[in-house]
Amino acid sequence: MTKHAVLYTEMVTTGAILFGKGDYLHFNEHEGSVALQLGGSDPEALAKCAKLAAERGYHEVNLNVGCPSDRVQNGRFGACLMAEPKLVADCVAAMKAEVTIPVTVKTRIGIDEQDSYEFLCALIEASHDVGCDDFIIHARKAWLNGLSPKENREIPPLDYPRVYQLKKDYPQLHLSLNGGVKTIADSVAHLDYVDGIMIGREAYSNPFILSEVDENIYGDDAFTLSRHQVVRSMYDYIEDEMSKGANFWHIARHMLGIFQGQPGARGFRRHLSEKGHGKTADLSVMDKALSFVPEA
Repeated sequence: MTKHAVLYTEMVTTGAILFGKGDYLHFNEHEGSVALQLGGSDPEALAKCAKLAAERGYHEVNLNVGCPSDRVQNGRFGACLMAEPKLVADCVAAMKAEVTIPVTVKTRIGIDEQDSYEFLCALIEASHDVGCDDFIIHARKAWLNGLSPKENREIPPLDYPRVYQLKKDYPQLHLSLNGGVKTIADSVAHLDYVDGIMIGREAYSNPFILSEVDENIYGDDAFTLSRHQVVRSMYDYIEDEMSKGANFWHIARHMLGIFQGQPGARGFRRHLSEKGHGKTADLSVMDKALSFVPEA
């Protein structure tokens, strides 16, 4: 649906990559520009993972300094790293020493009671001093105690002006805004103040908004495929992955939102959800699900 947008992986820990049994760095060649988001706090381990990512063809390595879950606090990475700007800088420096692809940082605007503008600037400046000039700012603080990860995505108020101010004060940096962006029109409005936009939950629950990106953000040709055509364009990929042992549902479940807001969307989701789990589920399930949605 877009030739220009960059896809970020979910956060993958250094431990999973270095010691896990699965291949946590696999991505499909059709996915285009992909950035690996890493979770960790050991500069040496992060450097090893960054090198592996570059060798595998990733276009960027992003250090997560924003995830607020209990697991990351126990592992001393994610949002709790905001309290240790020197350690973050050491991690960035170690990765940059190993790769030529961009090393970037994704952070919140604060944690717990440490949420002053100066606190955020200290983190940015420490990483900038070692050569990082690209940051993604989730415009919410994180409460490490008292809120679940889900609540941390919704309850702390969004503070877009703080991110705008950061761009004013550090014009030499490439700053992207994350948090609460639900439409491409909203993205265009934010781009008057920042350099980029990261869309998370909305791109997952309502993925067809990505069809507006190339025209409205990059000035390229308008996207012309229908939602049905987008789904069918996935068939070769689904068959290929299933031939390698993937379960149909592992792919189909991520496509449930493609018809959000359209007539028949509920029937599409219900059929996929009810019939897509079985070991024998295949593209015939998708064909039937599509029949619930009128094709324009």
